[in-house]
Amino acid sequence: MTSLSRELVFLILQFLEEEKFKESVHKLEKESGFFFNMKYFEEKVQAGEWEEVEKYLAGFTKVDDNRYSMKIFFEIRKQKYLEALDRQDKAKAVEILVGDLKVFSTFNEELYKEITQLLTLNNFRENEQLSKYGDTKTARGIMLIELKKLIEANPLFRDKLIFPTLKSSRLRTLINQSLNWQHQLCKNPRPNPDIKTLFTDHTCTPPNGPLAPAPVNLPVAAVAKPAAYTSLGAHGPFPPAAATANANALAGWMANASASSSVQAAVVTASSMPLPQNQVSILKRPRTPPTAPGMVDYQNAADHDQLMKRLRPAPSLEEVSYPTARQASWSPEDLPRTVAMTLHQGSSVTSMDFHPSHQTLLLVGSNNGEIALWELTLRDRLVTKPFKIWDISACSLPFQAAAVKDAPISVSRVTWSPDGSFVGVAFTKHLIHLYAYTGSNELTQRIEVDAHIGGVNDLGFAHPNKQLCIVTCGDDKLIKVWDLTGRRLFNFEGHDAPVYSICPHHKENIQFIFSTAIDGKIKAWLYDNMGSRVDYDAPGHWCTTMLYSADGSRLFSCGTSKDGESYLVEWNESEGAIKRTYNGFRKKSAGVVQFDTTQNRFLAAGEEGQIKFWDMDNINVLASIDADGGLQGLPRLRFNKEGNLLAVTTADNGFKILANASGLRSLRTIETPAFEALRSPIESAAIKASGSAAVNVSPVNCKVERSSPVRPSPILNGVDPAGRNVEKPRIVEDAIDRTKPWQLSEILDPVQCRLVTMPDSTDSSSKVVRLLYTNSGAGLLALGSNGVQKLWKWTRGEQNPTGKATASVVPQHWQPNSGLLMTNDISGVNLEEAVPCIALSKNDSYVMSACGGKVSLFNMMTFKVMTTFMPPPPASTFLAFHPQDNNIIAIGMEDSTIHIYNVRVDEVKSKLKGHQKRITGLAFSTNLNILVSSAADAHLSVWSIDTWEKRKSVPIQLPAGKAPTGDTRVQFHSDQLRLLVAHETQLAIYDASKMERIRQWVPQDVLPAPISYAAYSCNSQLIYATFCDGNTGVFDADSLRLRCRIALSTYVQSATLSGSQSLYPVVVAAHPIEANQFAVGLTDGSVKVIEPSESEGKWGTSPPIDNGILNGRAASSSTTSNHTPEQAQR
Repeated sequence: MTSLSRELVFLILQFLEEEKFKESVHKLEKESGFFFNMKYFEEKVQAGEWEEVEKYLAGFTKVDDNRYSMKIFFEIRKQKYLEALDRQDKAKAVEILVGDLKVFSTFNEELYKEITQLLTLNNFRENEQLSKYGDTKTARGIMLIELKKLIEANPLFRDKLIFPTLKSSRLRTLINQSLNWQHQLCKNPRPNPDIKTLFTDHTCTPPNGPLAPAPVNLPVAAVAKPAAYTSLGAHGPFPPAAATANANALAGWMANASASSSVQAAVVTASSMPLPQNQVSILKRPRTPPTAPGMVDYQNAADHDQLMKRLRPAPSLEEVSYPTARQASWSPEDLPRTVAMTLHQGSSVTSMDFHPSHQTLLLVGSNNGEIALWELTLRDRLVTKPFKIWDISACSLPFQAAAVKDAPISVSRVTWSPDGSFVGVAFTKHLIHLYAYTGSNELTQRIEVDAHIGGVNDLGFAHPNKQLCIVTCGDDKLIKVWDLTGRRLFNFEGHDAPVYSICPHHKENIQFIFSTAIDGKIKAWLYDNMGSRVDYDAPGHWCTTMLYSADGSRLFSCGTSKDGESYLVEWNESEGAIKRTYNGFRKKSAGVVQFDTTQNRFLAAGEEGQIKFWDMDNINVLASIDADGGLQGLPRLRFNKEGNLLAVTTADNGFKILANASGLRSLRTIETPAFEALRSPIESAAIKASGSAAVNVSPVNCKVERSSPVRPSPILNGVDPAGRNVEKPRIVEDAIDRTKPWQLSEILDPVQCRLVTMPDSTDSSSKVVRLLYTNSGAGLLALGSNGVQKLWKWTRGEQNPTGKATASVVPQHWQPNSGLLMTNDISGVNLEEAVPCIALSKNDSYVMSACGGKVSLFNMMTFKVMTTFMPPPPASTFLAFHPQDNNIIAIGMEDSTIHIYNVRVDEVKSKLKGHQKRITGLAFSTNLNILVSSAADAHLSVWSIDTWEKRKSVPIQLPAGKAPTGDTRVQFHSDQLRLLVAHETQLAIYDASKMERIRQWVPQDVLPAPISYAAYSCNSQLIYATFCDGNTGVFDADSLRLRCRIALSTYVQSATLSGSQSLYPVVVAAHPIEANQFAVGLTDGSVKVIEPSESEGKWGTSPPIDNGILNGRAASSSTTSNHTPEQAQR
């Protein structure tokens, strides 16, 4: 029987059990032989129903199958024989002896004779071995203990003693989903279909005319927990009381959907806020007209088969969350309540958003239509963009007319894309703007769209079908989805009033949108053209905003009624009902209350010129503050990702930044007088510079306009580097630094920085070869050359309030209670030649690694090996999780191939061929939809993620005479466009869209040794590189200029240093949140975490651009793709 058929039997067993068909349940257990019900077996033994006991056993084993089975049947028949003797029923005893026990005589004749002699005794207890035989009940109990041991040890019962974990009424759920699927295929789907039979496929009878959807006026809180097709309760075999299957469909069904193929499975039976009992929950799979790009429909049997494969149950890599220490209650000190600064925008602030990774970079939108980019550590605007219509001729005629006569246009929403590479702006009239942000403190115009008739009320980013898109809503009652070229992909109609806000979200790989309108209606949409899935009333029946907690597990909404009543609630996603309503609002508000969430811990809302905080798990106000006064009556507010900073709007056209202790440390303010003195010359003009590759050019005095899209071109040893189109103005920090002579920052001693050594890390027999921070930033994972992995974790405490990795606190060398080690398969492996590799799932639940042997998948909670795959040869040499599906893994191999492997179905989906030597690096770009690979052949290859076809291959430019050998590693910049390429001979930045080299740095001057490893900082503004002579360099990521050198003496005591000539950092890892923190693994097995000193707060400063000469010392210069390798070395 196939695996799916076997699982169907389990579903039927569950159904029979729930329906109380007891005899049928056990008959199917016995006939299928899939599940041995120990409880039922015990009941029959205790009752002495020996015939039923043996019949049930016969479904799983026979007497002579093995010694365990023989012993089981012997104990049962012996007990039956003794009970007959105890009843003085000699005739029955003889029948049992001859009919049941005779079979054992051939195996042990002496035992059979001894049993036979018991017939001659008046009381079998006269036999010495049976003298302690008690009453029948006690004897059966003792025998049962022995039987259970035998059954558990019997290999024939392996995997048959535990019933699989299933959600209740799983078979009903699947049938409901099937009916939904059938209903969506109807040519004339009716809004309230009447399902009368399961014997034939469902179809709706053709309507006489168009049917409007039935109106729904029930409040969310009043809706009972429904099934997807509750009409089955009346017309089918499933009673309503049992129809509770799949209550959490959006969170459950979507979470179980796999993206193991190119087809997006979005067959959903109920939304996270299910429909009322009288309405069908038609949560359909995405089905899009042919004009919609990138969306795939099931059109043939092959697609259907592929989907069936995907639905095959298997442990999903997304189902376990990495445990983090959680306190029972949160201290008020964790709240950002201290006013750190007050800043003046110049116009009333209407929207704010912090950069997702650069925690002190704040985007601000104003009432006058202006947007500004603030660097809070500098207390100044880096970029200002006054409102301007980029191309009036491309706008609609109504907007052109409105733009002339109407009042000034305001910003209604500013927001960052999830990776911080784009900025979206929505305006109160028609328009949206999209800017590109490259990390160099400049916003570049990308697209302008006349998006809605009237105001654009909200804007967000989403990733339907792995494609970054913009979602907008407006006064025209529509929600629209746009690609990054401004092309409209979807147009969602269904609201009867202007749409006030949107909340794009996803569960696993299923993307959806919540929307709210000013009539208080809440709707939910999948990315298809099948209409909304939800129609509910929000508390207050007016303007409401919805937000998820940071981890996406909890849904909140906040809004105000027309009468001024404000509501802050948490929703129960599984039931579509309000889980809790938070107290603390005044009775009447003059406008709409705004709110935000942070760190899965706190809620904050602005009201009465105050900020009110709640613990998510407590309905009462935790704290209220007025931030020293001056706030707007209904202030807008926004947390940064860490939750240690809070921006809140003021009544005088500005905003305040509130911070907790951690936030205050991140706001290391600089002296403002020098900055103020330089403000005018910096802003005076943009520079124009040119150069020739053939001659040296005199130094140029550079004055940079902050809002200029072009930064001065560095003139380096007669070289005018290419790539000016991706280079932007330097941050103001650089200008301030030029007020004093620039000097390379050099760290020679641990007292010059903050440094912590991981406990139990030093092992001279195993150098650290791979190093990773956990994605949460609270742990560090090291893989040694012996195949053993170690994990260190930081916990929240007084010295470390964030609980994140820090060089100020020694972490715990963490192991599960079992004492297990995460050890890779190294059987038959020559560790000297093995290439260890490691990758961590994005939710920190699983780590995958290999060390010359099979790839092992470890559970990060228990350290147990979940599965192994890809046994050599060839051995795996590099591992990378697909960025949008933890079940898809790219595996670089020793034989130069790349395998695209699906863990869920244990299948290699594609095998990529194009390199000549082993794979040494893999990097995905979701923006470009590509995989870049590097190999020991010194070549880079580009592969399409959609088709896995090879797009391009380029060699890296090596020095003259250098053989194409050595490891080449690749990593994408946070913009997913630029690519860091690290080889022992160079650091290089490539434009991955063209695979053209923009810039290159070669070992020289104070860093002459070969490079051992390199990595971007989390915000991609720095590059950390380690060298084989023990040094570590911190480079400016844009210019590849050296900012700081960290000597080996910083990590290692001088006595140790003098005793080892080969001690150096092998690998470096950048913290995922703290841009100035990194970790190194050394050849002696030790692991160090290092941060700048508290007083410095950063690794040196950016060097000035001065013809390649820095304070009389030759600069660690960069070259570009315009030059041959020979020129690059001069």
